[in-house]
Amino acid sequence: MGWPRRVFSQVLLMQLAIATGVTVLATGLFLAPLSDHLDDQAMRRALAIAQTTAAEPRMADALQHTRPTPGGPVQTEAERIRRATGAEYVVIMDRRGVRWSHTSPGEIGKHVSTDPTEALEGREVMEIDDGTLGRSARGKVPLRAGDGHIVGAVSVGISYESVRARLVAAVPEMLAYAGGALAVGALAAYVVSRRLQRRTHDLAFSDISALLAERDAMLHGIREGVVALDAHGRIRLVNDEAQRLLDLHPEDTGQPLEAVLAPGRTTDVLSGRVTGADLLAVSGGRVLVANRMPTDDGGAVVTLRDRTELERLGRELDGTRGLIDALRAQDHEHANRMHTLLGLIELELHDEAMEFITEAIGVHRATAEQVTERVHDPLLASLLVGKATVATERGVSLSVAEDSLLPNRLVDPPGVVTIVGNLIDNALDAAVGSAEPRVEVELCADDRTVLLRVSDTGPGIPADRRDVVFTEGWSTKEPPAHGKRGIGLALVRRLAERQGGSVRVSDREGGGAEFTVVLPEALAEQPAGAPLTATGEPR
Repeated sequence: MGWPRRVFSQVLLMQLAIATGVTVLATGLFLAPLSDHLDDQAMRRALAIAQTTAAEPRMADALQHTRPTPGGPVQTEAERIRRATGAEYVVIMDRRGVRWSHTSPGEIGKHVSTDPTEALEGREVMEIDDGTLGRSARGKVPLRAGDGHIVGAVSVGISYESVRARLVAAVPEMLAYAGGALAVGALAAYVVSRRLQRRTHDLAFSDISALLAERDAMLHGIREGVVALDAHGRIRLVNDEAQRLLDLHPEDTGQPLEAVLAPGRTTDVLSGRVTGADLLAVSGGRVLVANRMPTDDGGAVVTLRDRTELERLGRELDGTRGLIDALRAQDHEHANRMHTLLGLIELELHDEAMEFITEAIGVHRATAEQVTERVHDPLLASLLVGKATVATERGVSLSVAEDSLLPNRLVDPPGVVTIVGNLIDNALDAAVGSAEPRVEVELCADDRTVLLRVSDTGPGIPADRRDVVFTEGWSTKEPPAHGKRGIGLALVRRLAERQGGSVRVSDREGGGAEFTVVLPEALAEQPAGAPLTATGEPR
């Protein structure tokens, strides 16, 4: 028939085999000492009968004053005791070892078949031995006269066949108990195996092993992060991608989620305190989309997708669309200027044409010069010039504060560009539609610390919402076509905290909102002895 493949069948057979083996072993271990116990019980019973017989005062007197005859008083009393106790024989002997009583009257007057020395010397004896009546359990005691001296001995035998019969009679009862115990064990094994069958979906061990191998290969090969949690919130499994996205390690398996992740939205999403589909979270500068699925045992499986690149591309797309709109508007403006310039030339108003061109060029040049005089980092300066153009086309005035001064010593220019760009984008959205839309950017340096301020003339942020605005996924604006909102300010806070800084929002003087970012280690140390420029930077 072969060995069964299903887990249910294999476990059931193994449990039945174990239960049967344990039952047989327990029965054997009980029967083995039972035989010795019955032997000892029979010998003690024989000894007790012998002691009772020897305690009869008439027995010693009759032994001393009569002769060993089949009808004598010793034989009569011994037979009475034998019949009353159910012993096989009760033998009374004198000091010579001659029988005065016996079950077979013909043996009276003859010497006993076993050595009576120990009993005649005053010691009690228990043994199993062979005699004229066969094998028996024996008890021998000395027979004393009234003055205490030994006049003979009493030997009582219990048939060994009766002892064996008691042992054989106990076997069926023992087997019945063993069979009952085996039946209970078999029933328990069946119940456990059926439960195991339901839990393993009636799979074979080879199928389970293959599923585990395939699961490991799949979990460690997919590009999504997977975190499995038990009912108590401990990490049961974390794949390679989840370790990368959440900065976890293999040894974190088995630890509570709160013990390996810092408090925040990411921990709340993974633990299920925040519910919903495609929840946004920011972890270490990465934008993640999380989905949590509960399991039947009270745990959960959380999948994580890295949307950092997608968000960056989406923001670049938004910027490109804004730039296209700005270029389209500039194209119309340029065409209008060209038409105006053409008309001035055709009317031979050459002085007015020169003045018109000089004024148009000077506006753009002034904006660029204003930025580069105060912000010396090329990436950040380029960002501000581009944002000023976009702001102009949206009807918002974007300016750099007069007391701004930022040297070209940024440690992480892309990170600062991301922070400033997100703050300006939000400020432009807020300022559009106000009475005098304006956005002001201030960038200052103090030793290695950089202070950033971005203020706008928008509606401002209520005091009870100033902590919520930095939460991932929170936004008052409609989501764009490429994804979701609520990432910019959360990313600003994470980038600031990653550099050991902070970000806060307050009211702007005159109305609106003002965001302040402090970055303590944003500037590189100035080389000792390096020649400085007029702006205080090393040459």
